[in-house]
Amino acid sequence: MAADGKDLIRQLVGNAEYLTKSELAVPAEFKVPNEPKHPMFVQVDFGLVRDAAGELQPKLVELQAFPSLYAYQGPLAEAYVEAYGLEKLASGAGRQASGAASGRLKYLLSGLETSSYRELLRRAIVADHDPENVILMEIDPLHQKTLPDFLLTEKMIGVRTVDIVDIKKDGSRLYYERGGKRVPIERIYNRAIVDELERKNVKLNFDWRDELEVEWAGHPNWYFRISKFSIPYLKHASVPKTWFLDRLSEIPEDLENYALKPLYSFAGLGVLIAPTRADIAAIPAEKRPYYILQERMHFEPVIETPFGGTKAEVRVMYVWLDELVPVLTIIRMGRGLMMGVDHNKNLEWVGASAGFYLD
Repeated sequence: MAADGKDLIRQLVGNAEYLTKSELAVPAEFKVPNEPKHPMFVQVDFGLVRDAAGELQPKLVELQAFPSLYAYQGPLAEAYVEAYGLEKLASGAGRQASGAASGRLKYLLSGLETSSYRELLRRAIVADHDPENVILMEIDPLHQKTLPDFLLTEKMIGVRTVDIVDIKKDGSRLYYERGGKRVPIERIYNRAIVDELERKNVKLNFDWRDELEVEWAGHPNWYFRISKFSIPYLKHASVPKTWFLDRLSEIPEDLENYALKPLYSFAGLGVLIAPTRADIAAIPAEKRPYYILQERMHFEPVIETPFGGTKAEVRVMYVWLDELVPVLTIIRMGRGLMMGVDHNKNLEWVGASAGFYLD
């Protein structure tokens, strides 16, 4: 999956024709100057399905050039190892597995260890700046579900989480106030979702289009360029059939086997599983370029739990500084129509977890 994800990302970033087309994906009012040649953070989500021979195969669910839980996943995995004595289980499995090396349980990819991963993340987020002048920017961070990751980012790297509405502008410089003093902002680790800004009608003290003296750890334009907008352009065995709604020549008869998705939503907002013709007809013509119709994948319930078989979705997380590197996974389990907190309420043995493999 890590290798497939790299193939998919490179199909997009290394494709001049696609990059020209993806200019249309970046809304004019949110187009930030000084865009780099590639994204810094990318997530590729795969679900597991059975092929005709009964073998498990990964199928692309979504990809997004936006940070995920880079600080949280490591400590989460380590907590599982400690709480459940997984190293002992791994040692036993390693002795029994033919050809297994050490039987060591790992969660980091690409040969990374805890110290080298933290250094890679520090380089990505802080670069050569003083951490005091680097912020994690979010909308109302204390009420986000991802708050644990923000707190661990601060603990691990020393960057402060700042509410986007508290950022102020003086000329071409940004700053926030702390203890009655102005703190200049030189670099932003961006966690603010534009979709949420619009839904909540958040008023900012700066404009995304301004020529600001600030660096971006995760340039905002890539959130749009590598997204659901990308999927119809991808050619790979793991990619389901996908069309832009405005380019669909005819509506399939078996809509129960499809999903209708808005391009720029987060956490599954606005996604319709098995849409009806009336659902499609209700979308105004001017909004249809911003929706896709996607072949629905029937994910296999591969994990046995006390409450029955549970589906798993694997998120492969990448950091791209000098090269594109898969670093971690998030495993999401669910029995609802989709993954995520909002779609698996009042269910047990679902939610986010960690992925391990034997070295």
